[in-house]
Amino acid sequence: MSTAPEIALPPALADWQQRGRFTRLLGHEMFYIDEGSDEQPVILLIHGFPTASFDWQPIWATLRQQYRVVALDMLGFGFSDKPNRRQYSIHQQADFFEALINQLQLSEFDVLAHDYGDTVAQELLARQLDGTGAGQWRSCCFLNGGLFPETHQALLTQKLLLSPLGPLVNRLFGRSKFDSTFSKVFGAASKPTSTQLDEFWALINYKDGKHLFHNLITYMNDRKQHRERWVQALQQSSVPLALINGSVDPVSGAHMVARYQALNCRLDYLKELLQIGHYPQVEDPQGVSAAYLEFLAQQRG
Repeated sequence: MSTAPEIALPPALADWQQRGRFTRLLGHEMFYIDEGSDEQPVILLIHGFPTASFDWQPIWATLRQQYRVVALDMLGFGFSDKPNRRQYSIHQQADFFEALINQLQLSEFDVLAHDYGDTVAQELLARQLDGTGAGQWRSCCFLNGGLFPETHQALLTQKLLLSPLGPLVNRLFGRSKFDSTFSKVFGAASKPTSTQLDEFWALINYKDGKHLFHNLITYMNDRKQHRERWVQALQQSSVPLALINGSVDPVSGAHMVARYQALNCRLDYLKELLQIGHYPQVEDPQGVSAAYLEFLAQQRG
């Protein structure tokens, strides 16, 4: 296990950490969780900003009934290393996933991504199309995320963090501000509970991680710079693609789905959760699990 400094973790987070492992990838100590047998088909989960693989905990047990499930805390997130630097990039996060794929010798797998993880998945999908990617994808499903920079309606806090005021904004960003800002992207009837907010806040602050917000947020620039490559990956995908989308998400809700369709991106399955916001796997784990398993079953049928 890790030599990371110990802090008091909420019970569910402590359990998650105990179930996972720490490994050295590309010079950093990285946390991942890998449950299931070698005989089961594999699902690779890619989490969002600003949380970690724990986002998948609400749907994990359901997926585990049929699949081996693997998730990584990306650099700067969760229990993984959090170097204080400005050079975080989507390409580097993709490199970490490919390093884990190679280390675990995952030859074939499905991918489920959310938020920031959608963009990492787009880069990994582009590598699949290039013939340079690690492993062989069977499918990819995107939950709410900024697949297109022109439809990503960033919150004011995100814009300020990306600006020259970012370090100052970050220092002033305390627990109450986090609770209100984070809750805004959830559906009206599916707001996070106080326990969930405690868990997310603990994840962010583990290894003093909150100091990184203004560094991690630079992914918004990556999306603009590499838009053509990442949109083409969706349009030219050689594997089935799905969207499971919380429609009332102010950041990447129904308007993102409309843009996806207008750009003629490959779409083999669509499930719109009409009352759900930006974190569908947390807000409606039963609905997301059912939809995702239906998509996978259709591909196998």
